[in-house]
Amino acid sequence: MPIRHVLLALIVIVLWGANFIAIHFSLEQFPPLFLVALRFLIMAVPVLLFVPRPQVKWRWLLGYGLGFGTLQFFGLYLGMAAGFPAGLASLVLQSSAPFTVLLGALLLGERLGRRRASGVGLAVLGLAVVGLTRGGADGWIPFLLVVLGGFGWALGNLASRQAQAAQPLRLVLWMSVIPPLPMLALSLAVEGPEAIAEAVSTSLTPTAAPAWWGLAFTIVGGTIIGSGIWVWLMGRHPAGTVAPFSMLVPVVGIALAWIVLGQTPAVGEILGGVLVLAGVLWANGRPLRLPPPR
Repeated sequence: MPIRHVLLALIVIVLWGANFIAIHFSLEQFPPLFLVALRFLIMAVPVLLFVPRPQVKWRWLLGYGLGFGTLQFFGLYLGMAAGFPAGLASLVLQSSAPFTVLLGALLLGERLGRRRASGVGLAVLGLAVVGLTRGGADGWIPFLLVVLGGFGWALGNLASRQAQAAQPLRLVLWMSVIPPLPMLALSLAVEGPEAIAEAVSTSLTPTAAPAWWGLAFTIVGGTIIGSGIWVWLMGRHPAGTVAPFSMLVPVVGIALAWIVLGQTPAVGEILGGVLVLAGVLWANGRPLRLPPPR
C-alpha cells in the first residue's frame, strides 16, 4: 500500500476507536435502546431521500440491518449502559470474527480448517479470560451483552457476504433504514415513554452537549467517513492487506478510554485482549473480506 493509503487506514482506525468514547458520552444522556433508534433514524432519512437502494435481495439487506445494525448495537449499547468499559467494549466486540468463522462453517458450509479452528479457540480463550476478569468485578451481564453484539455483527457479516453488493457503501448506508422502527418499539416497551421524554426534554441544555457531539461523531466520523474510506481501500487493495488494520481498533479504543475516561484495564483484561487479537489474526491468515465495523 502507498504511504498515503496506510495513513488513510490509520485515520479509520482512530475514528473507530474513538467511536466507543463517543458512544459513552451519548449514553450519559439517552437511554441505550432509544439512542440506537435515534442514531439510525438520523441516518435513514437522508439515505432514503438521496441514496439509491443497493441492487441486492431484500432478505440480505434485512439480514444485514437486523444483524449488524440492530442486534450488534442492541448488545453493545445495553452492555455499555450497564457499566461495561468503553475501551474494553472495543475489544470484546472483536468476538464477531470467531463468530463469523463458526457461523460460516455451520450455515454456509465454509471450510473451517485447523488454522481457523485453532485461531477461534485461542480467541474464545481470550474472551473467557476477559469475561472472568470483568465478571468478578461487575457481573457477567454487561460482558455477555457486548458478546451478543459481536454475534449480531457476525450475522450481519454473513448477510452482507451473501448480498454480494456491487457498491458496498450503499449497502452500509441502507443498513441504517432497518433498525429505527424495531429499536424504537423496544425502547418504548422496555425503557418507557417517560424516560425517553425526559432524555429528549433535557437534551437541549449545555450539559447534554457531549451527548450530541458523541451522536454526531458516531454517524459522521464512525459510519460515513470511516466506512467510506474503508470501503474505498478495500476496493483498491487485497482484503488481506487492509483487514488486519482493524485489529488496531481495540488498541486505540482502550488507550483513548484510559486517557479520556480514566478506564484503566486490569492485567487479566490485557492478557485476554492479547489472546483475542492473536487468535483473530491467526484464524484470518487468509482474511475474508468483511464489511466495515462502524
